[in-house]
Amino acid sequence: MSVQKAVALIAHDQKKDDLADFARSHQKALSRFPIVATGTTGSRIAEACPDLEIKRLKSGPLGGDQQIGALIATGDVGLVIFFVDPLTAMPHDVDVKALMRLAIVYDIPMALNRATADTLLKALG
Repeated sequence: MSVQKAVALIAHDQKKDDLADFARSHQKALSRFPIVATGTTGSRIAEACPDLEIKRLKSGPLGGDQQIGALIATGDVGLVIFFVDPLTAMPHDVDVKALMRLAIVYDIPMALNRATADTLLKALG
């Protein structure tokens, strides 16, 4: 992944604190990349990691997932970390699936849980 490409951070409501904790644990590695995040998730990460510069987009249901999808399509995002809550129904599930489809189409690494996210960040060095 090119250093210029951003890492996208997204989390469902029940996983936002988990993603903020993950970002805190990996703040040094994440600081080497531009960070984009959906609305509330970005706020939580900024609180947990005040030294990280985070570009906050709209919240997921209001178009944030689609904004990140657009950044994937334009080549501006090189890694997606999306902590998904598989036990809660999501009203914007179609948007989430579209984001996942774009990550697959554009061959962008995408972590859907902490174990995979840890592995991907370690692989980046």
